[in-house]
Amino acid sequence: MKYRRVSAVARKEVLHILRDYRSLLMALATPALLLTLFGYALTLDVDNVPMAVWDQSGTVRSREFVSRFGGSRYFAIRRRVDNYDELVRAIDRGQVMMGLVVPRDFAQKINAGRDADAQLIVDGSDSNTATIAINYAKVISQIYAMDLTLEQNNQRGGRPLQIPLDVRPRVWFNEDLESRNYIIPGLIAVIMMVIAAMLTSLTIAREWERGTMEQLISTPVKPGELILGKLLPYFAIGMCDLVVAVLMAEYVFHVPLRGNVALLFGLSAIFLTGALAMGLLVSIVTKSQLLSSQVAVLTTFLPGFLLSGFIFTIANMPRAIQMVTYLISARYFVTILKGIYLKGVGLEILGAQAVFLTVYAVAMIVLARVKLKKKLA
Repeated sequence: MKYRRVSAVARKEVLHILRDYRSLLMALATPALLLTLFGYALTLDVDNVPMAVWDQSGTVRSREFVSRFGGSRYFAIRRRVDNYDELVRAIDRGQVMMGLVVPRDFAQKINAGRDADAQLIVDGSDSNTATIAINYAKVISQIYAMDLTLEQNNQRGGRPLQIPLDVRPRVWFNEDLESRNYIIPGLIAVIMMVIAAMLTSLTIAREWERGTMEQLISTPVKPGELILGKLLPYFAIGMCDLVVAVLMAEYVFHVPLRGNVALLFGLSAIFLTGALAMGLLVSIVTKSQLLSSQVAVLTTFLPGFLLSGFIFTIANMPRAIQMVTYLISARYFVTILKGIYLKGVGLEILGAQAVFLTVYAVAMIVLARVKLKKKLA
């Protein structure tokens, strides 16, 4: 492999990139656009769940109970209704997601020391949000019940109640449980995967469609030199995209970066190399820019978004799907990014993921070289 040949191929590719300045601007702006769009639109936090209240009791006790929901950041009382028909219409129209019904004898039962009932009606169309909201409502009700128990015990002059189990949860790595703190690192992995594959998926296919591939075949340039020369310019663009993504995560979304920055960029370079080589492999196999771009999106975005553990927990997937995820490089990179960003760990923890990324990158480069060699022959 000669440096002059690699440099010549890389210089030729740079000229292609500079002539098509619109594609260059898109390559540099797309990561920022996608990160902004998904960063603000994609959230798993359940806050301000809209709810309607039908307080049939209308007493101090019932108002106090309802205020526990209104005073929580997890619920927002949007409507007060007087019958079930109004409550049902509000849920059907999507004006509220939950309905709280306090019966007439609510206060009487509490004052008499008996168990009081309250009805919670939930729109289960969005099962995940509904489940989380129900758990929030249960916690609020349990805290209110505990406060009532302590109040009644004090009124009767009883001894202070001793709670047999005192659970004090302590959250590590994401203390405020902000979903963006683990969504943004995962987004960086998916966006880099898609952009990298899209950048190189058109390179060889473009040469075939423009009729310049035959000229390259007639030159002394070897397959490995051609691949390396094609990858280098896009590697530089990909690293620029990574810098933009890291800066946006730090200064726009305020995601804590607790780990080593050099390790972050080093492992990202390995991941980027594998993604670029995969796009180049697709371009070599398809020989069509249209087909190549479609295959690149199909083999990067969907697996990266669905099978990397970015949004959906891999352990909850069927066993067969879990086995497929081991072939997705984004799975290992998502783990690396979350480990560096949130946990601040190093290679002593992330070494296995780094090895898998390296193996994947080498495998993609070797496959691309083998396929290109067959075409040149």
